[in-house]
Amino acid sequence: MSALERRDAVIVGGGPAGSTLARALAAAGATVAVLDKRAFPRDKTCAGWITPAVVANLGLDLEDYRRGRVLQPIHGFRVARMGEAPVYNDHGATPVSYGIRRREFDHYLLQRSGAELRTATALGSLERAGGEWLVNGTLRTPLLVGAGGHFCPVARALGADLGRAESVVGAQEFEVRLSAGEAARSPVRGDTPQLYFSPDLAGYAWVVRKGDWLNVGIGRRGPRQLGEHFDRFLAHMVREGVLEQNVAGARRNGHAYLLYPHAARPLHADGALLIGDAAGLAYPESGEGIRPAVESALLAAEAIRACGGNYARQRLAGYAAAIEARYGARATRAGAVAQPGLPGLARQYAASLLMRTHWFTQQIVTRRWFLHEHVAPLRA
Repeated sequence: MSALERRDAVIVGGGPAGSTLARALAAAGATVAVLDKRAFPRDKTCAGWITPAVVANLGLDLEDYRRGRVLQPIHGFRVARMGEAPVYNDHGATPVSYGIRRREFDHYLLQRSGAELRTATALGSLERAGGEWLVNGTLRTPLLVGAGGHFCPVARALGADLGRAESVVGAQEFEVRLSAGEAARSPVRGDTPQLYFSPDLAGYAWVVRKGDWLNVGIGRRGPRQLGEHFDRFLAHMVREGVLEQNVAGARRNGHAYLLYPHAARPLHADGALLIGDAAGLAYPESGEGIRPAVESALLAAEAIRACGGNYARQRLAGYAAAIEARYGARATRAGAVAQPGLPGLARQYAASLLMRTHWFTQQIVTRRWFLHEHVAPLRA
């Protein structure tokens, strides 16, 4: 049997969390291998936009990124409860976000990471021996990082009860390229994503255009009957003339994730960390996972440097403390969900009134819930 190859860190998952941490560790001189079961570029269920805070956190060169890739400046939003007229909010001349295609964005970040890439390679075996992790019978490492999304196998190895004791958000979406005729006829503006909240406040749907690409989807707490909710939304969009029938019938993709702070997965163990969706860090109001994924990777990089090569559980506890300092205390049990302060009907009535106002839809829904402008990026 040949000797195992040693790496300073092995990261399972090549999305924004995994690639960001890989880049930070590689830049510090560490040998890093990134495993992902998918070949890149690959599609990812996501509305697909990034905020200026994400751009800052990543140190993203927008001029370099836009060469051969979609980068759609966003200047406003249309916000409504489903079945009601949207409220248009203009955020001004400076872009408040950028529409991206996840297959391009994730591939770009992974390629620039400087890590050894082992894509199209699933995590097949994992053992703990002599204070190190043995990965797929080919690698050994003192530090294992789970960055493989909601169903990350490293999360399972650390004790997460995937999909059973957890309160899951389900999502479905499709992203299609419009023909020249469809693009010309479409009333959807690239600089203005459309957000439609469910009447029961259990989720929202979106219509996001990026050049000739159109992304349409829905996310809801609890994935039961998700497809039926999506069907009704798409039928409404066709009736309103927002979507053409053939576009609304595009093939869908699905996804699941956890909202912070209701995910009670362990964030660290001896020689191991979870970051991004593997840790359950999506924003509770919007479900956005890109910014928390990137920031968790940056916080993990700082905690790893502070360990000085000793990755015992108690030394890695600084990472969990940094996550709670950034995002607040986590739930004490899996599946715990905060109870609303108003009865359901009262909340729906209040939401119906507020969603008709420019102040609420701009200052609260978009600036606070979706853009998180009140929170400075980790990197200026």
